[in-house]
Amino acid sequence: MKKKILIVDDDREIIESIRIALEAAGYDVVVSFDGDQGLIMVNKEKPDLVILDIMMPKRSGFLILETLRQSHFYPIRVIMITANEGERHKAYAESLGIDGYIRKPFPIDVLLELIKQTI
Repeated sequence: MKKKILIVDDDREIIESIRIALEAAGYDVVVSFDGDQGLIMVNKEKPDLVILDIMMPKRSGFLILETLRQSHFYPIRVIMITANEGERHKAYAESLGIDGYIRKPFPIDVLLELIKQTI
């Protein structure tokens, strides 16, 4: 059975690039373009992994991650992606139990390898 990955990012070009690479690697991919829709999609789609941007409209990646950690009875695997260079954001994400953290721009093979290690 294919593993399902949810991509939550407001940048449609990034979503499309990641989606194409993940589908070529054999994953089932669903997408969301903002934080509110992302939370709805987590509950509806039950993904094996969420690739989550930090800076988004309506609800930040941090608010999504906090909600996921407080409201789910099973651990949801999360890889955060961001253009933010600050170490403070990375430290906070790690304190919330992320499975990976990648700064944009990144080579797609780095993301694919991290996904493989995570799920």
